[in-house]
Amino acid sequence: MKKLLIVANWKMNKIKDEAKNYLEEFLPLVKDAKSDIVIAPSFALLDYMQAKLKGTGIELSSQNMFFAPTGAFTGEVSADMLKDFDVKYVILGHSERRQYFLETDSFINKKVISALSNGLKPIICVGETIVQKKADLSKEIVKEQLSIILEGVTEKDVENIVIAYEPIWAIGTGFAMNASEVNEMAEYIIKLVQTLLQTTKKVKVLYGGSVNEDNASEFFNAASISGALVGGASLDAKKFAKIILG
Repeated sequence: MKKLLIVANWKMNKIKDEAKNYLEEFLPLVKDAKSDIVIAPSFALLDYMQAKLKGTGIELSSQNMFFAPTGAFTGEVSADMLKDFDVKYVILGHSERRQYFLETDSFINKKVISALSNGLKPIICVGETIVQKKADLSKEIVKEQLSIILEGVTEKDVENIVIAYEPIWAIGTGFAMNASEVNEMAEYIIKLVQTLLQTTKKVKVLYGGSVNEDNASEFFNAASISGALVGGASLDAKKFAKIILG
C-alpha cells in the first residue's frame, strides 16, 4: 500500500496565536496518521512551528526560496536560512508566484537546482490555465514547464523531488478535476520525468486544486497519485485532519 504525502500550504494566513490554536486541535487528531504530513506556513511562523512540531513526525516546508546563498536580495530567503529551521521541503513554482511575482520556468529551475544542492526537497508546481485546458493543451503545457524546470536535474535526484499538478483554473475555485483525469495526468508526468531524467524511478505526483475533506479519498485511491498539496482546506484543523485520515 502506498504511503501518501499530504502537504498543507497555508499561504499568507495565520499569526502565531492562530497557529497555536490550530496545532492544539490538529496534533491530537493525526497522532496515529499513516501518511507523511508536511505543513508550509509563512516565513514568519517557521521558528514557532519548528519548536511545536518537534517530535511529532510532521515535517516543515517553506512556501518559497531564492536561489542565491547570500547577497543583496532584499526580502528573499536562502536555503541555509530555511535549513536553520529544520525545513525539509520547499514549494517552488506555485501559480500564485507565477501570476503575482512573474516567475518564469527558467527562474524556477534555478531555485530547484539550489534546493537540491542544499539538501531540500522541492515540491514543483505545474499546471495549465482554463484557456489552455479548453484548447486541449494541458499535457503540452506541463511538458513545456517540466522540460525547463528540470534542466540540470539528474536521475539521482528523482527520489528528492515531488511534482504537484495544480491546474490553475481549479485552485481556490471549488472546481476540482475528477480523479480519473488527474490520474491520467499523473501517469503522464511520471513517464515524462522518466524520459527527461533518463530513469526508471517513479517521481511522486501530488494533486492540488480545491482538494477538500469530501473529495480527497477519490484522488488518494487513484493508482498514480501519491498525495495532495492542500490550500484552503488545510487552514481548518478538523478539515485537514479528515483529509489525512480519510
